[in-house]
Amino acid sequence: MSTPVLLVIAHGSRDPRHAATVHALVRRVRSLRPDVRVETGFLDFNVPSVQGVLESLETEGVRDVVALPLLLTRAFHAKADIPAVLADAPPRLRIRQAEVLGPSPLLLSALERRLYEAGLTPADKSSTGVVLASAGSSDPEAIAVIAEIAREWRHTGWCAVRPAFASASLPRTEDAVRELGALGCARVAVAPYVLAPGFLPDRIARGAAEADVLADVLGPSPEVARVLLERYDAARVPVLAAVGA
Repeated sequence: MSTPVLLVIAHGSRDPRHAATVHALVRRVRSLRPDVRVETGFLDFNVPSVQGVLESLETEGVRDVVALPLLLTRAFHAKADIPAVLADAPPRLRIRQAEVLGPSPLLLSALERRLYEAGLTPADKSSTGVVLASAGSSDPEAIAVIAEIAREWRHTGWCAVRPAFASASLPRTEDAVRELGALGCARVAVAPYVLAPGFLPDRIARGAAEADVLADVLGPSPEVARVLLERYDAARVPVLAAVGA
């Protein structure tokens, strides 16, 4: 019984930093699980396309694939775009779509890693307000998830945590930064809840101009790689069960 191929599906971007970060993350995933074949496909702007990777896998004789959306919330791409692409896959492929990456305690650990790399220490938590800055979405489910993550993260010891959005929703990063300053937090940090650099992360960075600390994007952090593998393992069990049936 073969191990299903892990196909990481990224959105793609005109910004070359996006694809470079995705590939760095995939390399880390491969290093953690050398027994798993990991491929990358993009929905737009970059190559290879998801459809092209699927066709190549089918030509090679691959039969089982776990398609993993490189997304932090279940918004439009996870609910519509990716299922539509997978529906057009070669019919001999057995494909299971894994869950999106968030929410996960590991992602909160990755956010804190980035904040500490930017200069904070655990001793700063109680006096620091954090803006959890995401790309934003018109999907109310995705917005509600970000708000809930902010509430949960607040309970780990930060002075306060506020969600913010770079597009489609409010508040903006700069407004959340000012709100935390008005609350009396000794310092304000912005933690981008995004996976890779690009247009919206750059907007988050501009909105953090008045903050004391701006963390880096999550990128190829070890915690993110571990979440990918958790989602893969959860999805591949039904695939293998179906094969053995």
